[in-house]
Amino acid sequence: MSENSTNKDKLPSRHVSVGATSAPHRAFYHAMGLSKQEIARPFVGVVSTWNEAAPCNISLSRQAQAAKRGVDNAGGMPREFTTITVTDAIAMGHAGMKASLVSREVIADSVELTVRGHCYDALVGLAGCDKSLPGLMMAMLRLNVPSVFIYGGSILPGRFHGRDVTIVDVFEGVGAHAAGTMSDADLQELESVACPSAGSCGGHYTANTMACVSEAIGLALPGSAMPPAVMESRDVFCEQSGEAVMKLIEWNLRPRDIVTRKSLENAAVVVAASGGSTNAALHLPAMANEIGIDFNLEDVAEIFRRTPYIADLQPGGKYLAKDLYDVGGVPVLIKALLDGGQLHGDCMTVTGKTLAENHADVTFPTDQDVVYPTSRALSSTGGVVGLKGSLAPNGGIVKVAGMKRLKFSGPARVFDCEEDALKAVLDRNYREGEVLVIRYEGPKGGPGMREMLATTSALYGQGMGEKVALVTDGRFSGGTRGFCIGHIGPEAADGGPIGLLRDGDIIAIDAEAGTLDVELSEQELAERRAAWQPRTNEFQSGTLWKYAQTVGPAYAGAVTHPGAKAETHTYADI
Repeated sequence: MSENSTNKDKLPSRHVSVGATSAPHRAFYHAMGLSKQEIARPFVGVVSTWNEAAPCNISLSRQAQAAKRGVDNAGGMPREFTTITVTDAIAMGHAGMKASLVSREVIADSVELTVRGHCYDALVGLAGCDKSLPGLMMAMLRLNVPSVFIYGGSILPGRFHGRDVTIVDVFEGVGAHAAGTMSDADLQELESVACPSAGSCGGHYTANTMACVSEAIGLALPGSAMPPAVMESRDVFCEQSGEAVMKLIEWNLRPRDIVTRKSLENAAVVVAASGGSTNAALHLPAMANEIGIDFNLEDVAEIFRRTPYIADLQPGGKYLAKDLYDVGGVPVLIKALLDGGQLHGDCMTVTGKTLAENHADVTFPTDQDVVYPTSRALSSTGGVVGLKGSLAPNGGIVKVAGMKRLKFSGPARVFDCEEDALKAVLDRNYREGEVLVIRYEGPKGGPGMREMLATTSALYGQGMGEKVALVTDGRFSGGTRGFCIGHIGPEAADGGPIGLLRDGDIIAIDAEAGTLDVELSEQELAERRAAWQPRTNEFQSGTLWKYAQTVGPAYAGAVTHPGAKAETHTYADI
């Protein structure tokens, strides 16, 4: 798109760059060194979640410069800005985790406000930490300006005693240390080597799961998700993303032309086939809300049930994101699923081609065991399973990838917050065969729906990962493994059955049948419900208070606004 051919008649930036009334706005752009010709170009917001909070984000500023070069080379005017992230590995295991899921909404809202306020015509978004990926994609769908998403890349694996390790090994090391099976020196060595570079957590946890989603759903360039953060090839993909967004402006190809119910189904298939994070069951419904499509936990779970599990990735399997990159990246996974008839190949993508067209020339590598063809799947059911029953009328979710035991029944040990549960685990104040219940940690009740990786990792570090079960109305990290069921709804704060449990109640879990029940009569549950009283949390002001007032249920994505169903216009058409 050349400067001379740019026509801003239908672009939002005409409001701040065209005509005599835009003279004050242009004066500000001149103050930043832009020429008259540069101001005449389309304005492309290049947003990253760069910060110094964690290695997940530390390379994004560098990558944003490459994206800006691509926009500039293709005739656009890049305008860089940043937004927040909350880094789960640092927020984990204490009250800071209440900020994590809330940050997804703040990211989406802040990008919306920046783009609206400055009338940008398109977006390139770069993200690292878990919630920043769906947050940026939600903003793209909400604004509906031509957009390209790009992941910042994963961290390289660490090496400890001859094996690859990740941050999850450190969390599990805390449990092993508490159990007396890891020395002070070994734990210190492990923490020193587990995270050797920039990039997001290296297993198939939430960040890498949602990176796979970005390709499967069509918002990212094919092959862009898996190169590790430190590789120069990431900068090439970033530059190409900047060039691609200019083509999307020219074609008027927008995110809602790309993300449809069929592409959301493709995303869910890729999550299940790769044994991805249970958090995807929150983020896909939230993304669907931005385009006015009903796509809740039950819809996601139905796809999970019928999808073969074909990628042997941690935490349930053997391999890391770097290993998936080494065998060809997400295109290999998508190719296997296309060949197996599991994906809608006719979905449009940011290349201007369909998913099937993008992968027509991909050859599935047969000399590797990271990704299997669907004909030799690791299991016939996806690595993530939805559950429903008397304890979870609105559903729950569990990652079963790599698990040998799919049924569990035992007495409840009830905790009203994660801290109490973690203390009990570290003190070994629980018994084999129990179902640990952590409640009042849902979106509203937390507030913020915390992840429980510290607790689940401590259990694994003590060798009890599949000898007890854990049930919560909160969430689990993508790094969690074992019989850990999250997203229980209705949540305790809304008077759901999980809020009525008492120590000793028998909970029955069947991940094969997809059920989660408490062995109590309807009469007993009704009597307990009549006696139940709502609880008041300690967050009665500030962002967490605001979030608790507006957040919806987990099964619908824990969203805080009505979405596209209620909108009377889209920003892109102002």
